[in-house]
Amino acid sequence: MMPLHCGRSLSRRFSRPFRSSTTPSAIGCDGGRASVSLLANNASSRRQLLSSITVVPYTLSPFQIGPTSRKLSSTSSSTSSPTPPKTAAAAVDYTSLPHSSPEIQALIDRHARKPQTSASLQTLMKTGRGEFLHKMNDTHGGGYASVDLSAEDDESEATPLVLLQVASFLRRELPIRLAHRIQDLSRVPLLQDMRSVQQVKELYTMSFIEVLSVDKHPPTSEGQEEWEQKFAKILENVYERHSSVLVQMARGAFELRAAIRQGALLSGDDDGCEGEGQKTISDQEIKVGRDAVEFELMESTHAFLDRFYISRIGIRVLIGQYLSLRQPPVENYVGIICSKTSPYEIVKRAIDDAAFMCTRKYGDAPEVIIVGRLDMTFPYVPTHLHYIMLELLKNSMRATVEYHGIDADYPPIKVVIADGSDNEDVIIKVSDEGGGIPRSNMKRIWSYLFTTADPEIQEGMVAFNENVDFSIDSPLAGLGYGLPISRSYARYFGGDLSIMSMEGFGTDCFVYLTRLGTTKEPLPI
Repeated sequence: MMPLHCGRSLSRRFSRPFRSSTTPSAIGCDGGRASVSLLANNASSRRQLLSSITVVPYTLSPFQIGPTSRKLSSTSSSTSSPTPPKTAAAAVDYTSLPHSSPEIQALIDRHARKPQTSASLQTLMKTGRGEFLHKMNDTHGGGYASVDLSAEDDESEATPLVLLQVASFLRRELPIRLAHRIQDLSRVPLLQDMRSVQQVKELYTMSFIEVLSVDKHPPTSEGQEEWEQKFAKILENVYERHSSVLVQMARGAFELRAAIRQGALLSGDDDGCEGEGQKTISDQEIKVGRDAVEFELMESTHAFLDRFYISRIGIRVLIGQYLSLRQPPVENYVGIICSKTSPYEIVKRAIDDAAFMCTRKYGDAPEVIIVGRLDMTFPYVPTHLHYIMLELLKNSMRATVEYHGIDADYPPIKVVIADGSDNEDVIIKVSDEGGGIPRSNMKRIWSYLFTTADPEIQEGMVAFNENVDFSIDSPLAGLGYGLPISRSYARYFGGDLSIMSMEGFGTDCFVYLTRLGTTKEPLPI
């Protein structure tokens, strides 16, 4: 198969680049690109089916609804002993309480004690297609038994019953995941006192309370459509609100690094901390002084950031999948998942975007050659793969230009797409001759704040308020979280990202993506 040459010869290099947004988009998937708007309501089609459904709330496995233990007094046995009536406790309006109130903290603690429920790529696809709707039938009698599920056979569009099933799962699952992260944000050493991290905690708490403001179970007769629409609107707000968290957390880490380099972590200073009367971090936690702490190697901080970001990916996948299922169908898509994701198409798009960024910075960009299985497709989330490939390609382009010098005859970057019928993974390799990485820096490349960017660029990036997960408008090298976040995206569905480097020559990056999609989310505790 002839290799495809991309880069300098691309005619689309200076066309309008792809911009990611909070709207799930179809890129690199057979069937073309499409953008969808988040709250398109097929009201008439939902109303017709929902009006005939009597819901028995379930709480079992992912996207299943199982019978609850609620007892109906009208069906109680006449032989049972009478139960004294209980005095109903006054409902607490959590939305009116301060986030630091004991009631809110107790609510968070209660949900954080509950286990999270993992989902796999395959589960998300099957649920969106309605393949688990039989789980909603009440095998214990009543409920959905009278609903004709044979009408739910259109794989291209999520029906009202599918949306109700997914929404019911999210209403139970999201408060648990948010509560786990709120507690983690409250306990992480050092970072918990940074202003930006405290803002993220407030944001998570706000979303936690908003999700809980919707009744846990949809109505048993009428009002199901209104319940689902209200819940979707809240999740749309949550999805949009959390779009800037990536940059906010990176800003918090930058504030911590600045405080460490200044030699003190005192409250009230301009070092990113806030509040009065807070104590200086003890000597047991950190040795005060410029050279006392190697921030990039602070294991507890990086372990926390790993947990936080992998959890954030999971929350955004679940919400994004649900909101996308509410849209008009897109060919080969089930929500945000493309059943025929083309690595070749995604790599081409990432080359365009990376070349745009490199040319803007240096005036030119190296050529990229793509070889291997250019016709292969598999189920995946295209936006995740685009993020990974853009990060690797822009790093390779920058290293190549800076190592060989501007206006030099750059050696091409090579992308190999490997796949076979018996392969466990789809593997993509990016190889460059950009001088490589010193062995002493290999551990640091996975740090969330290791970057070779100029300090002025970093200072500009922490003030960057772009409400997207990633953007081609950002500098070619910025906050330094690109590689560890890319690895988190790869690992989320059971893959991985590894890097091998030869100092003085170049670097090889390997992206592993599971073919079957059966690996469950690696949810942190």
